[in-house]
Amino acid sequence: MSNAVTGDKSRSLLEPVLRSRLAEFSPSRYRRRRRIEAPDIAHPVQVVVEGRPCISFCSNDYLGLASHREVIDACCAAAHRYGVGSGASHLITGHGPEHEDLEIELARFTGRERALVFSTGYMANLGIASALFSPEDRVFEDRLNHASLIDAGLNSGARLGRYTHADAKALERRLARASERTATGCSWVLTDGVFSMDGDVAPLADLAHATLRYGAHLIVDDAHGLGVLGTHGRGSIDAAGLDSTSVPVLMGTLGKAFGTFGAFVAGSNSLIEMLIQKARTYIYTTALPPPIAAATRVSLRVAQDEEWRRERLRRHIARFREHAALNGWPLLPSATPIQPLVLGSEDAALRASAELLEAGILVSAIRPPTVPEGSARLRITLSAAHEDGDIERLLTALARLQALQRRA
Repeated sequence: MSNAVTGDKSRSLLEPVLRSRLAEFSPSRYRRRRRIEAPDIAHPVQVVVEGRPCISFCSNDYLGLASHREVIDACCAAAHRYGVGSGASHLITGHGPEHEDLEIELARFTGRERALVFSTGYMANLGIASALFSPEDRVFEDRLNHASLIDAGLNSGARLGRYTHADAKALERRLARASERTATGCSWVLTDGVFSMDGDVAPLADLAHATLRYGAHLIVDDAHGLGVLGTHGRGSIDAAGLDSTSVPVLMGTLGKAFGTFGAFVAGSNSLIEMLIQKARTYIYTTALPPPIAAATRVSLRVAQDEEWRRERLRRHIARFREHAALNGWPLLPSATPIQPLVLGSEDAALRASAELLEAGILVSAIRPPTVPEGSARLRITLSAAHEDGDIERLLTALARLQALQRRA
């Protein structure tokens, strides 16, 4: 008689463990998905949330390129030519002409020798760490860095320290102490270019000065800066007047302002060769689908050429912040499309998000641990795809919400 445990029995043994651990989450921190539909590609910010028509102010599609007709046509044409999947990793048979050309164009766009395409920004950051950091190294990170940067440092085996948010002087003090204690290993500094939850821009010029002074190496994740900031959308590094000497490692994503999917790392030829040899998240994963690479090549061109998109985005940001200042809304100091309205408690953020949804406005409530304790917020994101009327509708809904809160 077989002693094998049946599949049903295995699940029954696991279920009590899972249910017990799920019960540990408080209702205000339990994550739930919503089904979102965009029925009209001509108006991508008009969505349907579980049957309710809404204007979305949640997307990172800052330039409205995810629904650009030329981008879509390039994706479809490439799918007909190459199929919808790459079929293997880049180092087996997955690296094709669209990947090759996209990497050349990304290198040219960022002013660097080479670029390497990854499947996601998370994988790119983990890949950088696995390829470059050693246990003898020291890694210094901004306290509000994205989770992928934090995990990259934690998983690398290097000695990790975190400095006060956007405080170059605090970083400099840490670098000075580290240089006095040991001469072995390298020092690396990791920062977002634009912080995804606060919307502020890192003081890159000051960080670059500190790293160069102490012989450290600066790595910038510019996921939310590329396409939005700098000349022709070249990002926060360009806006700060820096180059590859000051910032030798640049990571950027393709699923935000460029409207597609994936990520890349740009830098010197030696950097890219090191990543190809040692970045496990590049070596051991299927390559980006060729249609996505083809679509990104078009969106990259459009993002550079159509300056009106950044101009409209800047106008929306200025209008929103002007209205917020007049009404005393608790905004953080952000000049980017990310406009956080900090409400403090998790329940307040969840209630505000629900009330806005009733008014046909989709804005996510962001709670700890994604943001620090006591700083739950509405994370409002603006896009060039929004019309002036959409912004006015948001402002009206927020004013009504404020009036309700005052009466409560």
